[in-house]
Amino acid sequence: MTGDETRPRIRHNDYSPLTPAPIGRWRPELPVSVIIPAHGGQHRLDLALASLAAQTYPAHLTEVVIVDDGSSPPLRLPEIRPENTRMIATTDGWGPGRAFNTGVAATEGTVVQRLDADMVVHREHLEALLRWHHLTDYLVTIGAKRFIEEPPVTAAEVHQAVAGGTLKRLFDPDKAIPSTTEMTILRLDGLRSSKNPYHVCTGPTLSLYRTLFREIGGFDQEVQRGEDTELGYRLAQAGAVFVPDLEARAVHLGLPAQRRDRGATVRAVEPYLAHRVPLRRDLRKERGRRWRVPYVEVVLRVAEAGERKTRAAVNAALDGTLPDVAVTLVAPWSALPTGRHSVLEAPGFELRMIREGFHDDPRVRLAEDVTPSAAPVPFRYSGPVDVPPAPATLERMVKALLDERLGLLVVDFPDGRTATLERTEAVGRARLLAAPGEPLADVIHQTHGVRHSPAGDFWPSPAGRPAVTPAPSQAPSGEGRPLDGRSSAASPSETGGSQPAESRPGSQPESRPGSGSEPRAGTALSAETRSAMTGLTQAWTPGGARRERSWIQRVRTALRSRYL
Repeated sequence: MTGDETRPRIRHNDYSPLTPAPIGRWRPELPVSVIIPAHGGQHRLDLALASLAAQTYPAHLTEVVIVDDGSSPPLRLPEIRPENTRMIATTDGWGPGRAFNTGVAATEGTVVQRLDADMVVHREHLEALLRWHHLTDYLVTIGAKRFIEEPPVTAAEVHQAVAGGTLKRLFDPDKAIPSTTEMTILRLDGLRSSKNPYHVCTGPTLSLYRTLFREIGGFDQEVQRGEDTELGYRLAQAGAVFVPDLEARAVHLGLPAQRRDRGATVRAVEPYLAHRVPLRRDLRKERGRRWRVPYVEVVLRVAEAGERKTRAAVNAALDGTLPDVAVTLVAPWSALPTGRHSVLEAPGFELRMIREGFHDDPRVRLAEDVTPSAAPVPFRYSGPVDVPPAPATLERMVKALLDERLGLLVVDFPDGRTATLERTEAVGRARLLAAPGEPLADVIHQTHGVRHSPAGDFWPSPAGRPAVTPAPSQAPSGEGRPLDGRSSAASPSETGGSQPAESRPGSQPESRPGSGSEPRAGTALSAETRSAMTGLTQAWTPGGARRERSWIQRVRTALRSRYL
């Protein structure tokens, strides 16, 4: 395994190369900030703090902050609590995500730990999770929990039981209900074989580096249910590895919400995740809907493409078999003239036409450059403007990426250019791990896998002719290099490039749009065009004048479809 020893190149979520220190036989060094969002429930909070006061993780490395999220009456600090404990309050808005963000902003620990106010943790809970963070800095550790009805116990009894390792005497394990999270962890080999390990971020005990939390922007404060899962999804797109540790045991006081009202609990989460977690395809069944975070971003560099060619490529991307697609058009938009200018003669006519045609379409974004990552969008396609995706191209490419768990799919065209489909989580992992100057594709090859395929695998090929028939071209050097360092897949349109898959064999280069030039001598006419022109001749024969206008329109349509 190559790379920095403190950042081993973990493949997918198989963290097997990491070996945590045995509990009780290592020396902790990382400061941790335990943040507890709380709304009411003073007695349960007292029990939670009593259990934290008896942890094996060093007290001088631990700070505890309770964020009172609008409790009435306000919460108070109990007598039994960790040494470095304080209470703060949210001042703007409400909800567990906002409360946790408030707590992070008020603390300084290298690692931040979320704990619910109704959790009683075993004495090794923090130590079990924190030992992983001493190995590398891009892990999310998740503790185990069981649900139990709250017994009539005092904070002093809980503190004594936790310190003595006898918590099960107060909370009968035979009456505890295991969480679905714990069962998923066991079924998927501790998440090592999980394809989407962020799904287990449904419980209130997890920890991660503060830098990683800040990198993704913290909790989405608008999400009131399912905020942990939504956070986990964005952490996955940033390249995080999810490590559950069932030795970090805890008891959740009270039965799970799904036991009380499963239907309402599930429904309360669905709209938040549907808009923000595109991989939940089961929540996006209405094809006509537009969602907050699209499934695929299509990137097209259009500085030299022309308005008609750009429009065709955008329409192809948005009208394919795969719904939920957004397009980013990359060009020097800020260089276009402002103020009074000649609409017909000022520089950048084609770009101005593109801008005016698309800046009001919510599915299309105009950008000066491509962001390093598509996050939170899970997939990003980049390809030649003059070879737009066929109707099923994007769907087929995504399927190949998912079926083989690849991080990068590179499609090779006959003229040497490429189109790529990136998995955002693989790019995020590569950005974390790549050495200075190291191609991201080299890291993705190690962590997720890279595949090269011919264009015919994803563009349909009519019998007897190639799937894509590119015109001779040379992609500009040094522009828009894809992750594997090959010639640009995202900026070929500057030189004309390939003809679309539907181009007829033997055809000549197209007339320049808007030039008014006729097709050059020797150009093969399609059967549709010949039929329309024959009809036009017949329209000028006696008795045919009434059909003149309709035949002219047919000729225009046929020529436009053939030459534009």
